[in-house]
Amino acid sequence: MKRMKWWLLCWLVLYLVFHNITCQGQKGKRCCKRKLGKKEKISDTRCCMEDINSILENGIGHSTIEAIESLEQMLEETEVNETTYISNNRLVAALHRPKGPFRGLEINANEEVAMSDRAVTNSKVRVQLPKGLGVGSDNTIVFCMLTWPEANGTIWEAPGEIYESRLIGLSVRGKNVSGLQERVNITMNLTLNRNETREPMCVFFNFSTKKYSKYGCETLWKPGQSHITCSCDHLTYFGVLMVSADISDKDQQILTFITVTGCSISLFALVLTILLFITNKTIRADISMKVHINLAIALILLNVHFLPSHTVAALSSTGLCLYMALTLHFSLLATFSWMALEGFHLYLLLIRVFNIYVRRYLLKISLVGWGVPAVIVSLVVIIDSDTYGSVPLDSSNSNSTAICYIRDNTVKMVTTVGVFSLVFLFNVIMLGVMVQRVLSLHHSKEFGQKIHDRAKREICTLLGITILLGIPWGLVFFSFGHLTTAGLYPFCILNSLQGFFIFLWFVMSLRKIGKSAETSGVTHSINS
Repeated sequence: MKRMKWWLLCWLVLYLVFHNITCQGQKGKRCCKRKLGKKEKISDTRCCMEDINSILENGIGHSTIEAIESLEQMLEETEVNETTYISNNRLVAALHRPKGPFRGLEINANEEVAMSDRAVTNSKVRVQLPKGLGVGSDNTIVFCMLTWPEANGTIWEAPGEIYESRLIGLSVRGKNVSGLQERVNITMNLTLNRNETREPMCVFFNFSTKKYSKYGCETLWKPGQSHITCSCDHLTYFGVLMVSADISDKDQQILTFITVTGCSISLFALVLTILLFITNKTIRADISMKVHINLAIALILLNVHFLPSHTVAALSSTGLCLYMALTLHFSLLATFSWMALEGFHLYLLLIRVFNIYVRRYLLKISLVGWGVPAVIVSLVVIIDSDTYGSVPLDSSNSNSTAICYIRDNTVKMVTTVGVFSLVFLFNVIMLGVMVQRVLSLHHSKEFGQKIHDRAKREICTLLGITILLGIPWGLVFFSFGHLTTAGLYPFCILNSLQGFFIFLWFVMSLRKIGKSAETSGVTHSINS
């Protein structure tokens, strides 16, 4: 009997504890439950806002996401005949129902009140809704500003700090607004310290994926400005995410100048290289030089389409930008392909010294060098032609310099960084084999040859092979994270001048052929 009493007492305690936890979990949702198709009263909406305010004070997890969705639905269904303003501590809302043709709307808000078409003291946010929103008298425009306790950390697993822990929600009853031609502008006051190393970026919260995104939003801000404007083509909850400013505007200008200057020099040098190849019969007969000249053609295409890409992106011609982006992608992939084929050709010369004759060798490697990039680009176009278009060079600032290139980050990483990673790994191995071969021949000194001259020749050979294999492109792996600026300077300098270095390699090869012909009367192959 006593044992049964103890079991009954334990069960009662557990029941009370569980009931208390359940009630706590349901607290804050009693007013936010709504019936389908039912018009909500202002009093019910105020009660829901009180409950949501309590949730904001106590948590920032998925429970608040569900609560905010419920609040948004209730605000949209709240019955109003004119503009109505509601506020409750950390929540400020404005409900506007147009009475005639909608000609746009401006909403100003501070931490206590939101007003339409009039200024408020100590304004924090100004929202400008375009007339192209297309709302009528049966629609209700909802503005809602949420502010979290700053001690609560990140908001909804944001990839950084949301400025002033504030989100701005915009919606229209009965409409899913997206793809606006005339954008919505949300302007927020912004105060940054002089020593601040981060920059603001406009983002929105995607309730479907439960993640933040910047797609469809432009960040209009310059260093020193006291405000930031988020110009977006849809409605949802917006915020300002503070991101690391890896590259300053000054560094970006210098890097752009270095890249444009280096590519221009390389383009001129590569054209001279083609002319040297055409006018010299001895070089035209050499297989290795034919491989080199294909790499030079790929680099010419890359530079020709990269240099004017910024100008084309500034134009309104979508078709021309699509062509530039597609050809730029093809040229880059062709450059990587011929770098890999340079490594493959080096493998045949160093490893398989005997029995390396391949029928129609140049035709076969040309099919690989130009065919593989064409297949990759064709597949991207067939799957989604919108992958190509105008994109900002600085992904964290959509208002920065734009070029015509790949929009989708996944496609960009797989088809460029992924492909190059494989090429780079293979060519590094080939370079290692080349270094080993040079070191093994170091002890076999030719008669009358000075050590200094031999060392100089070996160093020049290795540097030339390094350029042909595209090893300096590997500096791209040091241009992420904290090494961004430090890695980009040598990357831009060396790779923009790759064409010029190839031209020097051709000139040195011509001199070598000329000296060999003078001393022996026999023309030696460049391969030797």
